Amino acid sequence: QHPSIPLANCWADEDCPEGETGMHSHGIKTGQCVEFNRTHRTCEIQGWCPVESGTMPMKPLLIQAENFTLFIKNTVTFSKFNFSKSNALDTWDATYFKRCRYDSRYSPYCPVFRIGELVAAAGGVFEDLALLGGAVGIRIHWNCDLDAGGSDCRPHYSFQLQERSYNFRTATHWWKASGVEARSLLKLFGVRFDILVTGQAGKFGLIPTTITLGTGAAWLGVITFFCDLLLLYVDEEAHFYWSTKYEEVSCGPVRPLALSTLEGIDHTPDRMFSSAGKGPEGVLEGTQSGNQTPTPEWPCPGSSPH
Repeated sequence: QHPSIPLANCWADEDCPEGETGMHSHGIKTGQCVEFNRTHRTCEIQGWCPVESGTMPMKPLLIQAENFTLFIKNTVTFSKFNFSKSNALDTWDATYFKRCRYDSRYSPYCPVFRIGELVAAAGGVFEDLALLGGAVGIRIHWNCDLDAGGSDCRPHYSFQLQERSYNFRTATHWWKASGVEARSLLKLFGVRFDILVTGQAGKFGLIPTTITLGTGAAWLGVITFFCDLLLLYVDEEAHFYWSTKYEEVSCGPVRPLALSTLEGIDHTPDRMFSSAGKGPEGVLEGTQSGNQTPTPEWPCPGSSPH
């Protein structure tokens, strides 16, 4: 092989392992180091002759393809909602797709694209792709609101130029009359279209909405609790927040109850109940003489009884 090929030069047969192939090699090494010319020795290979030519086309081969049309048919299914939708208009007119062209406003359900306009929308120049080929990415995105019955469910197209040169090789093999295998190698230039489909659909549901609201309320309570912890025990101004959030109330000492004995009152049950509670504030009244059991006042909240 040619000395310009990496790892092709050699000094002895040991430099050419039999069966080895290289990324830039045109064949498989036979294990022999042979003389290429007076100044170079290279590894002998077994491959197809002549080797592939690296010449590029001089004129655009695909220039007439600019006016070709591309028909893309896509159906999206949201099994959770038992809903399906196609990007093509459901019509009985057999000639509709032959005469319509895609327009996002007037013909959103006509998936027929002129290739020249499609390449321009992707940011490329068709004359460049017609010479060396290229790759164009087409993204179809569905964003469906099923509460409207599917009427607001239509495809949205976007285009992107991915490669400015694209080619591939194909070969045809046959046997010559002499019993030697032969082949015809073709290097083809073309425009490749990569189509990516994405989508999402939504529909109102009472149970998911309730769960979402309940989860949000629970998180709100947890966040409030942690905020209080930080402000009361971690923040440098915790004393200010404490005094603002809580109000301290102090109560005076509880006054003892005075005991008295009423005289001159008839000791009858009717007069006893009718006379009770009519004395001065802080004095327990009764109809029997002698010691009485006082009922203490209730202390203030947070204070200990005396």
